[in-house]
Amino acid sequence: MDDLADFLRTRRARVDPAAVGIRPDARRRVTGLRREEIAHLSGVSVDYYVRLEQGRARQPSAQILDALATVLCLDAVERDHLHRLARRRRPSAGEAEHTAVRQRPELLRVLDLMPDSPAFIVDYRLDVLAGNRMAELLYDRRPMRGMNTARHIFLDEASRALYGDWEGCTCDTVGQLRLAAGKYPDDPQLTALIGELAMHSDRFRHLWARAVVHSRTHGRKPFTHPLVGDLELHQENFMVADNTGTELVILSATPGGKTHDSLRLLASIGATDDRDLGVSEPSTSGPDRSRPAGM
Repeated sequence: MDDLADFLRTRRARVDPAAVGIRPDARRRVTGLRREEIAHLSGVSVDYYVRLEQGRARQPSAQILDALATVLCLDAVERDHLHRLARRRRPSAGEAEHTAVRQRPELLRVLDLMPDSPAFIVDYRLDVLAGNRMAELLYDRRPMRGMNTARHIFLDEASRALYGDWEGCTCDTVGQLRLAAGKYPDDPQLTALIGELAMHSDRFRHLWARAVVHSRTHGRKPFTHPLVGDLELHQENFMVADNTGTELVILSATPGGKTHDSLRLLASIGATDDRDLGVSEPSTSGPDRSRPAGM
């Protein structure tokens, strides 16, 4: 299915006619706006808009896209996504090199600087590239590198109870993958991941069909850990400035609060387990520091 056409259809169905000045009509059977209403309000012909929704129109101008975004009541993230879908631009040189992302030792050291907070580095496919010890203890994955957070959320039934707001996490995840698919339409690994999730998760299929795009930069992130109970964490996402879609994710707790004490207990349990197992390795589960690492 054409992603631009799909996005326009789902956004059109979401708009309340009253919000754009159309009087309520009890005989109205269409959810959202009609095609001719979108065309009239955005200043394009009905035929041209129909061709857009059918995937038959040539690339629309920036002015037309902005007009459509206004009528469809798109937020800033959705507006950028609309332009990206219409242009289907190729990733820049820096973006195209994503499959050979180099993990700088300096970046990995940032993880080591936060021993009390779970922190990890994730790419636009939501593959974890590196994680500190607290992140490994939180997610019960050692090493955390190689874990895909989308698979963990949608396909790992045993881990579902870990997420205190599982439904919210699923919405965020699908929104992020929608954005990535618009930016990297020719990435076969991303396409395969989306297909795998759609094949094995009813929840993913339902959310993907809504064509929601979402960029999460910060917010509440509750967990229920099997060893230390409820954790009320705050998530901050920091984009790495290398044009590869890589992010540093930090989960923090209010100092002196219950969750802060629970994280200290979790760290203590982890340290005891390490001693019992005779584990001795670098604190950050990143790639070999001696050479650049691929994905």
